[in-house]
Amino acid sequence: MFGNLKAQPADKILQLIGQFRADPRSDKIDLGVGVYKDATGLTPVMRAVKAAERRLWETETTKTYTGLAGEPEFNAAIAALVLGGTITPDRVSSVATPGGTGACRQAFELIRLASPHATVWVSDPTWPNHLSILNYLGMNVRTYRYFDAETRGVDFAAMMADLSLIRSGDVVLLHGCCHNPTGANLTLPEWQAVADLLERTGAVPLIDLAYQGFGDGLEADAAGLRLIAGRLPEVLIAASCSKNFGIYRERTGALIGLSEPARREVTQGTLAFLNRQNFSFPPDHGARLVTMILNDDALRADWQAELEEVRQGMLSLREHLARELRDLSGSDRFGFIAQHRGMFSRLGASAEQVERLKAEHGIYMVGDSRMNIAGLNATTVPILARAILAVGI
Repeated sequence: MFGNLKAQPADKILQLIGQFRADPRSDKIDLGVGVYKDATGLTPVMRAVKAAERRLWETETTKTYTGLAGEPEFNAAIAALVLGGTITPDRVSSVATPGGTGACRQAFELIRLASPHATVWVSDPTWPNHLSILNYLGMNVRTYRYFDAETRGVDFAAMMADLSLIRSGDVVLLHGCCHNPTGANLTLPEWQAVADLLERTGAVPLIDLAYQGFGDGLEADAAGLRLIAGRLPEVLIAASCSKNFGIYRERTGALIGLSEPARREVTQGTLAFLNRQNFSFPPDHGARLVTMILNDDALRADWQAELEEVRQGMLSLREHLARELRDLSGSDRFGFIAQHRGMFSRLGASAEQVERLKAEHGIYMVGDSRMNIAGLNATTVPILARAILAVGI
């Protein structure tokens, strides 16, 4: 049997990590891996998470299974965080999942089960694992234009022109905020126009909310999602706790389905069924920590304060890099870096220029020129700025 297996394509980001680790240069800079890092290069455990873990260690009495959907308190807390109380509970179904990736996978499984011939529309570009999973599942996929390579912003006219072809029952995958890999986000009026189009065509939105709190704040980052949720009868939301709670390795996420109240029971049952087929019971440790933090006033306040420090730190790095590039180049052409949000920005560099950054300057980023802003600090920002201009970007 194993003789029939074929080698799978290597993950480009994992390859990049390996190359970075093997590079003997002491001044190398890692802007490739997609995790938050502080100024020392560490992905820290947040204060509220440490406090919740301490409390959990002291009070937990069992390690038995949780429910198929996860703990109700977790699902309620995440739905409240994402939706902000804007949707009545009789529309909301949700299950805990192994991270945001697990939520995306379960959403795709639900789409395939409910409407096997539906087309899933995905932004070009998007997080590579979206397409990897969709293709593995054999689903119908089309892309819509999203990123303007000249302005490094959203090409909204092209996006809407492509989405004018969607049909009733199709699914449109949208990034809730902090678009990965570009960092370019829709404005609230643009979200409104997308909602109008979805409502008019009968297509269903699937919103991947992986970075709530990393862009313009917890509430602002969910504003477009909430607008969509309030307008449309059916919505899927894949939410991740990896970034805003810093619990990457705990694999904590949720899939939320919004339906008409009369269909909620069947929707909830189907989500639990899909959990059973894929991994049975979801992991609980991270979910329990998140629940404790969100339901305790003091822990929640400390978590929000630290999350805001993280967000402001990334904004400061963006502004610093844009300023350095303006001063060195005498041009405002890099102003988009300060306008982007979240961890990532796409520079718009060629593959050859990205390779030169690595070979000549020890600066590692993904081949499409996606860079992780959180991989920088006050010392490395000027180094990166000089390197960007040296390779002709």
